[in-house]
Parts: sequence; C-alpha cells; structure tokens
Amino acid sequence: MLEITNLTVCYGKAMIINDISLHVDEGELVSLVGPNGAGKSTTLRAATGLVAWEKSIHRGGDGDITLQGTVEFMGKRIEKTPAHEIAKMGLIHCPERRRPFKEMSVLENLKAGAYLLTEKNEIDENLRQVYQLFPRLKERSHQISGTLSGGEQQMLAVGRAMMSSPKLLCIDEPSTGLAPIMRTEVFRKIQEIRELGITVLLVEQEVSTVFTMADRNYVLSSGKIIAEGKGEELLKDEVLRKTYLGM
Repeated sequence: MLEITNLTVCYGKAMIINDISLHVDEGELVSLVGPNGAGKSTTLRAATGLVAWEKSIHRGGDGDITLQGTVEFMGKRIEKTPAHEIAKMGLIHCPERRRPFKEMSVLENLKAGAYLLTEKNEIDENLRQVYQLFPRLKERSHQISGTLSGGEQQMLAVGRAMMSSPKLLCIDEPSTGLAPIMRTEVFRKIQEIRELGITVLLVEQEVSTVFTMADRNYVLSSGKIIAEGKGEELLKDEVLRKTYLGM
C-alpha cells in the first residue's frame, strides 16, 4: 500500500534520513520506533508530502531541503505530489503534539478535518464513526478545543484525521505528554481503528506497548533503519534493546 524506497532527506548539510526503505501492506499496523532525533517524524512528513511543502516555501541558503528516493502509495509515485493531493488519495497524516485549532470547538475541528470531502453523507458518516470511537468528543462537541485535556486533544487529533476518510493513517507520537492511563486508552483506540480496516503507520517511542500491537516494526536510528521484524523477535536482541530502544 505504501512503499518508500531509498529515501534520503537533508536539511542543508545535515542528513536527517539516510537511504531508508520500508513498506506497509494493506490492513497492517506497522510501527516506526527509535530515539529522539532519529528521523521518524521526517519520514512521515516525507511520505505525506509535507517535507516537499517545506521545501517549496524555503528561501534557499544553507538550509535548503533536498529529497532523494521514491514514495509509492497504492501503486502510484507520489514523492512530487502536493500534500493536499496526497491527502485526497487517502494517505493522511496525524501530526505530533496534537495541534488542535484551539479557538474552535471540538465539532468545528472535526469538520475542518473533512475539508477535502464534498459529499455530505460521507462527512456525516465519518462524524458518526468518530463519535462512536471517541464518545468523549461527542460529549464535548461544543467545547473550545484549547480547554481540553492533553488526552482529549490527542483523541481530537486522531478524530480529525479520521474525518478525511483515510485509507492509510500515519500517526506521529500519539502518547507524547500523556498520563499512563490516557496512553493506554489512545493505543486501544488505535487498535480499534485498525480493526475498522484502516491501515496504520505508527511512529512511537513507547516501544513495549507498540511491539505488542504492531504486525511489524522498523527501528530507526540516526536516519538509518537498523532493524525490522516482529516485536518478540526484536526484543530478543539485547544490544538492540539496550542501545537503541532504551530498555
């Protein structure tokens, strides 16, 4: 469904991603894990067209952004496709640190997530599905988003992404800054999304939980993929656990 091949991303002279390749098959939940600064978020942004967008607005100089490699979604090359066109195809990015429109209500935020859709019936059905997944959002539909708790804002971020009718949902660091009980709830909801038939690519640092959820995992360190496999297999590697996973 998604295939990234020989991807390299440089910000100026700094190589953030170094010739990585990964794939996500339809129906899978795949994780991309690794320490801070490994390049996980850049990989997601490159896949969904946002690094190309950053490049298009850059003014030049030592900070020029360069991309090499290919990204295919549903068999189509997309590495030069604008981000909004990629989203329209069903490859949706749920960003890290939640980023709600804080002055808008929960409902207004959710409807903003459907801005590319034109059929009212589809928007209404997506809203019904989001409220079924996250009853708390329905209870707070008219509450200003900036007043929600961190966990509720994360639910809103995922719900807003779901409003776009994703075929593949890329979720970036959903557990950041959340209390343990709320992290557990968010991960449970991600599993429910996968059970709805939506393919998921999950970037996370909470390795112990993610490895039990994901079908396959990629470990990224200093811009390179250093390991791939099922969670139980990767955890047998003591060097990998201690050096790269902090376990």
